[in-house]
Amino acid sequence: MFHIGYDIGSSSVKVAIVKEGSGKKVLSLHEPPNEMGIDAPQRGWAEQDPNLWWRHLCTATKRILSESKIDGKKIKSVGISYQMHGLVVVDKNGEPLRKSIIWCDSRAVEIGQKAFEGLGADFCMEHLLNSPGNFTASKLRWVKENEPGLFGRIDKIILPGDYINYKLTGEINTTKNGLSEGILWDYKTDTLAKELLECYGIAQDLIPEIVANFTVQGKITKEASEETGLPVGATVTYRAGDQPNNALALNVFGPGEVAATGGTSGVVYAVTDKLKSKEALRINHFAHVNYSKTNRLVGKLLCINGAGIQYNWLRNNCGAQSYEYMNREAANVPVGCEGLVVLPFGNGAERMLNNKSLGSYIA
Repeated sequence: MFHIGYDIGSSSVKVAIVKEGSGKKVLSLHEPPNEMGIDAPQRGWAEQDPNLWWRHLCTATKRILSESKIDGKKIKSVGISYQMHGLVVVDKNGEPLRKSIIWCDSRAVEIGQKAFEGLGADFCMEHLLNSPGNFTASKLRWVKENEPGLFGRIDKIILPGDYINYKLTGEINTTKNGLSEGILWDYKTDTLAKELLECYGIAQDLIPEIVANFTVQGKITKEASEETGLPVGATVTYRAGDQPNNALALNVFGPGEVAATGGTSGVVYAVTDKLKSKEALRINHFAHVNYSKTNRLVGKLLCINGAGIQYNWLRNNCGAQSYEYMNREAANVPVGCEGLVVLPFGNGAERMLNNKSLGSYIA
């Protein structure tokens, strides 16, 4: 038997098959072959159609089953990792009402700052461990202010991984881990962030049922089976945002352990059991994959939004053969050589810089 895992990114949908028991990778691939587009109706905005993720997931699943020559009936369970902070709003039929406002969208910065000032820094640092910032809750408030007719049709608000789970299983639910990344979780009371919801005028019934990260979160439906090739009844047993998931993949579970990753962004993610924050506007805190009432571990996250994508731009435009080649060449050049300065920003508001949108800079 085998397990299949998905990573729903903003650049592509990745899929991998591993053997049950050993965990040995059989095959991995991504769709589309080139990067997915990000719509920007206005400067600083970033949106993607949730059904685009689903279409690429279906294509990738059929491809990997075909190329690995594995019978889909031998897939026992499914795990989902996904781009964090994206807002997906669905109606009572589970249909998206608009494109997802994704992680690098900057339109809600002022809304989050106003809520931070209204709730107070002490409250935010003690209860939310973050500023409401430019996260999912603030994006939803933007929808309420600017698209009131659409807002009135919302049945549930969910995250990108929640939407993929829904498409696979027909179940609309979320996790504490996911709610925390939307700044919708109160760590002091270990409940929904009711004060923030009230501040934004958001009804609690818009939040779906909460399930654990490691649990059966639904079973593959007949409709999903026909679109993907996965077997009816296979279970979705795991779901988490990309950065907590990266830490999981690196076996980073305990206080003091740190994961550093470079994808579209550059991220340092350190696990702690200290539910305190002195830098609510710069460093963010999200429930880790093993967060629970008795194991209240959070990931302390420092993110540079454009670091990875800028590194990719340099590789593609400087004639580099690979990232390994770039690293070797860079090691031979003194720091600050000939006055070259590269600031690795340029993909939305930078949380580590108090949500300023600097843009990319080379001089």
